[in-house]
Amino acid sequence: MKTTWKVAAAAMLISGGIWAGSLLNEKVEGAGVTNQPGTADDPVVTKSYVDQQIQQALKGGSSNSSSQGSTDSSSSAQAGNTAASSSDEVKIVEVKPGQKLIAAAGAEFVVRAGKAVIYSEDQNGVADLTDGKDITNGGIVTNNHLLSFPRAGRGIQHQEGQTHPLTVMVRGGYSIQ
Repeated sequence: MKTTWKVAAAAMLISGGIWAGSLLNEKVEGAGVTNQPGTADDPVVTKSYVDQQIQQALKGGSSNSSSQGSTDSSSSAQAGNTAASSSDEVKIVEVKPGQKLIAAAGAEFVVRAGKAVIYSEDQNGVADLTDGKDITNGGIVTNNHLLSFPRAGRGIQHQEGQTHPLTVMVRGGYSIQ
């Protein structure tokens, strides 16, 4: 007799749990309806649309991007023959001991391997954007820090006594002397 009551009580509890769960499930299903993507408040956009808008914003917001693309590619092809091109492409440059890597105005360097110091003909230095400091002539460059060269004629060279080459990521124009 006792097992009959146990089975009946278990069946009642299970059916009551299923019934309560079905009532609660209906409330949960409608909770997020107002914030679904693809509505007027939250439109779905493609990656190509976002890329196009970013390019427009970077180029000054002009409206016809297809004609810009063709003129940009021809002008970059002409400028790509010199080391002083103002490309956004990152190049890996190896600087041997005794050489100097001189930046064009607006160039950015990241020393990846080796020990380097700043080279500058005047008292002004180079902005270390990672630390938020100005490194003057002869100052030690920390590896993996982004350096910004606001004017041409400044650069980096090997630290005294180093025999291994520097490996530098370069964005913008440069020359090796």
